[in-house]
Amino acid sequence: MSIEKFTSKADQYAKGRPSYPAAAVDYLKTLVNDDVIIADIGAGTGKFTELIAQAGYEVFAVEPNPDMYAQLQLTLAEYQNAKPIFATSEETTLADSNVDIITVAQALHWFDLEKFEAECKRILKPDGWVIALYNNVISKVDHQIVLHDNDGKEISRQAPYKKKSTDEFFTNPVEKEFTNLITYTRESWFAFMMSHSHSPLPSDENYHKYVEKINAIFDCENKEDLLHREVITTVYAEQLN
Repeated sequence: MSIEKFTSKADQYAKGRPSYPAAAVDYLKTLVNDDVIIADIGAGTGKFTELIAQAGYEVFAVEPNPDMYAQLQLTLAEYQNAKPIFATSEETTLADSNVDIITVAQALHWFDLEKFEAECKRILKPDGWVIALYNNVISKVDHQIVLHDNDGKEISRQAPYKKKSTDEFFTNPVEKEFTNLITYTRESWFAFMMSHSHSPLPSDENYHKYVEKINAIFDCENKEDLLHREVITTVYAEQLN
């Protein structure tokens, strides 16, 4: 699993990344009983974990990046049914046959899929579910901000999620799509765009060029100081035998 990609970006991630629609959580509820135990792997700052906790499930939130984990602890501080775990997707430290569902929100593509599958089989109870979620912008292709160095080499790209990781991991998942309309202020738009793994940090030489492009998108497309994005949340669910 890639661990360092989001170092120094937890605050922006918490402020800017979209959450997930209630309908996606409602769908999860149709798959299992009320008393199941869930492991949310690659939990990040707890965007999806918090929704699970609010639904009343017992949940272990596994996150390996120190900055993201610190924010995850803050997000889940008020939930007695949610326990942050500082560990990787390939070595969660959870007990054998301990959870009924594994969820992965916007993170599967960072995992070593072969090792993650083995870990899923170890910690899941028989016929347990693995559920992956992705938020995908469908209204605009404006995440492809590309910067180049003086030699013309590409140094930064924002690109929509590609379906490769789910195709590789799942055999025959049930796929569900849910509408997830997102509205950004200039501040939250900036946070969203700066929260990505490839977005430059303030210490990077191309940071100011990147910020200019972010602001240019907002200036061009906002309506009454708000920028709207149509997002589809896709849920992939499969029982792992």
